[in-house]
Amino acid sequence: MLEISIGPEVLTNIAGMPITNTLLVTAVIFVLVVAIAISVKRNVNVDKPAKGLAGIVEAGMEMFLDFIDSITNDHYKSIRIFPIVATIFFVVLCSNLVELVPGLGSIGLWETHGGEKVLIPFIRSMSADLNFTFVVAIFAMTSVQVMGMRYLKIGPYLGKFFVAPWKKPYFIGSFVGILEFMSEFSKTLSFGFRLFGNIFAGEVLLAVMGFLSPFLAPLPFLFLELFVGFVQALVFSTLTIVFLSMATTAHDHEEEHAKRADYSKATFGGKPGGVVKMSHEPQS
Repeated sequence: MLEISIGPEVLTNIAGMPITNTLLVTAVIFVLVVAIAISVKRNVNVDKPAKGLAGIVEAGMEMFLDFIDSITNDHYKSIRIFPIVATIFFVVLCSNLVELVPGLGSIGLWETHGGEKVLIPFIRSMSADLNFTFVVAIFAMTSVQVMGMRYLKIGPYLGKFFVAPWKKPYFIGSFVGILEFMSEFSKTLSFGFRLFGNIFAGEVLLAVMGFLSPFLAPLPFLFLELFVGFVQALVFSTLTIVFLSMATTAHDHEEEHAKRADYSKATFGGKPGGVVKMSHEPQS
């Protein structure tokens, strides 16, 4: 019997702690990522180009850094936020691609629930678990707040959200600030649910197609989910880049309006709005 569960399935318990299939997959991916990082570090040489896996990782990092540059238009800022965004992209991408591993939904433990035998799969994508998606979303938005305070200092950064009602445009500024503050929480919710919804739906689709026809029918959907997994990781990291760039950019509207006012009051040729008189006489 095929059972579809929104929450992760519990495989066993260790010292009272439930070990779910998503937690098992997380541990395997963590060990794999650490092994790749150690291998790349050992094979990187400053004096000559890297080869093999290290060369692929180095080229990918350079391309991703250029991608961040194209959004922020600030190379120094891109370097500062690169570790955060690259980590999110790589972790989410690996998590999304787990659903393409052979044995998804078909290899596991048979247990009896409600008088019927149900298969508890060993393999389940981490992104199909709300716990994981919200952890990544909270990490991303916490990084946005921390980087914003580091760039703009705590006072000016919080001033974007908490505006005194007696300052222009008076109560409108306070209301807009409250909306901005609430949007920081809504971004976390949208991050978590968007990633979970897309990957969970794809995992259910692959499981159903594999249950009905385990040979040819799932192939087109495997390629579709490969594309969706990459796009979701890219969208998640791109939005994080945009939010980080916005949080680390000063928004001093009063200073901007003052500059425009000074420009509009500028005098040309001694008269406001007059014609500038050009003189060919050398200045002393």
